[in-house]
Amino acid sequence: MKLSLEKQKRLVYAARRYYLEDQKQSDIARELGISRPMVSRLLAEAREFGVVEIKIHDPERQSDALLEQLRSAGLIQGGVLVEDGADSDETNQRLSQGAVSLLGEIGARRLGVGWGYLIGQLVTWLEQHPQPHSAITDICPLVGNASIPARNYQSNENVRLMAQQLGAVPHFLYLPALPESLEERQLLCSTEIYRQICQQWEQIDTALVNIGDYPSSPDFASLVRYGSLLQDQRACGRMLIYYFNEAGTVIQSDQDFAIQIPIELLKRCPRIIGVCSANTSAKALRGALHSGIFTHIAARAELVRALLPS
Repeated sequence: MKLSLEKQKRLVYAARRYYLEDQKQSDIARELGISRPMVSRLLAEAREFGVVEIKIHDPERQSDALLEQLRSAGLIQGGVLVEDGADSDETNQRLSQGAVSLLGEIGARRLGVGWGYLIGQLVTWLEQHPQPHSAITDICPLVGNASIPARNYQSNENVRLMAQQLGAVPHFLYLPALPESLEERQLLCSTEIYRQICQQWEQIDTALVNIGDYPSSPDFASLVRYGSLLQDQRACGRMLIYYFNEAGTVIQSDQDFAIQIPIELLKRCPRIIGVCSANTSAKALRGALHSGIFTHIAARAELVRALLPS
């Protein structure tokens, strides 16, 4: 059926006033000198003849499509994506909930945990939403304790609290993340404490690893560990206290004295979840995905959209 020009104009007018200008049907009826049911009929005809197209954006289906693109590219096996909250705190709560749900979906049992801002937020979320009947049986830290008091970097305390909320057994690493020197690291790594944590690392089936940005002003310890390597190789991101560039190359240094799970041992873990905070950059996530280390991610959907071609 071909519409007359006059009918088209009427449909466009009614549709514009209702859908774009948020006018009531009764107001439109008064303007056109017709009944309100007649306006409803005009709006139905506007949809029928293509004057109006209604699209429903389902965030869950969009997230599934984004994850499928990453899977098809061979970058990950799966993950969870969340929409942004009203602010960074709400977004991080959604990411924390998503990461905990993902642990259940993939059947994690022996869990290794990194550190960083979102790990701390995840622990806080778990304290408010305990999961005492989770399938996780054991939890251990993947990196030693930091000398700073920030809770996000207190590996043993985070492991203790997570185990408490998940009904699991905690295992601790009573060694610093950053000893004073390479010699001290070699001494500490020859101890029984380190041997025991290595046994735990060899048994984990899932690792929860932070993906963060390379700081604009590297700390003194990083400069001592790497010299000019981080700048020369264009570091863009950090996982645990390893650094990587956008090509996904994990930057190695003979002078690195950090105590954390060896990168080759981490790669042998069957499932490695990269967790991004609300502030993780697209550059850092791109490098992390290109490293080939991560099997799953927990991230903002908008962050992944920024990585993919439109």
